[in-house]
Amino acid sequence: MFMFETVKEFEKQIADYYDAPYAVATDSCTHAIELCLRYINPQVKIQIPTRTYISIPFTLMKLNLDWTFVNAEWVGYYFLGGTRIIDGAVNFAKDSYLPGQFMCLSFQHKKMLSLGRGGAILCPTEQDYKVLKQMAYDGRADDKPWAEQNIKQIGYHYYMTPETAQLGIEKLKTVNPDKLWTSEDYPYLPAMEVFK
Repeated sequence: MFMFETVKEFEKQIADYYDAPYAVATDSCTHAIELCLRYINPQVKIQIPTRTYISIPFTLMKLNLDWTFVNAEWVGYYFLGGTRIIDGAVNFAKDSYLPGQFMCLSFQHKKMLSLGRGGAILCPTEQDYKVLKQMAYDGRADDKPWAEQNIKQIGYHYYMTPETAQLGIEKLKTVNPDKLWTSEDYPYLPAMEVFK
């Protein structure tokens, strides 16, 4: 009845690949990070590396969070300092989930699991999964038509489409990680005028 069973299957396969309890499929890693920030609502000054993708500081600015750049080298992933959120956009290593954390992934066209667009949140509990899933999916559950539901939380329209999930299922069978990304793959963001 619901095409979103394909998305659930993709989530299961991604969780298994990373050895995580749960995975929430999203439309991008940036939105995965945003959902985690909204969910956790950190009350600390968040530290991010000076070399990362530009959407990370933009997201912190959009959410009006307290943050700063720090000089930090990283390989494969990094923590948004002061939180349990990991930017793992370029991490495609089997069994690499860090227990108890919220690891955000990217399946953008340049990444190893290249789906054109897409992301996921690896998370520790079923409750985390349910809340983040509903946040990504317009605040609704995916088990019946939304018009028959009493929506209880704000949603953000950041869900993965069934077509993207199907492509992910197919590509997972043959993907072969061929690059180890590091902070050196990104420009020094504080030098850009937008951050001055």
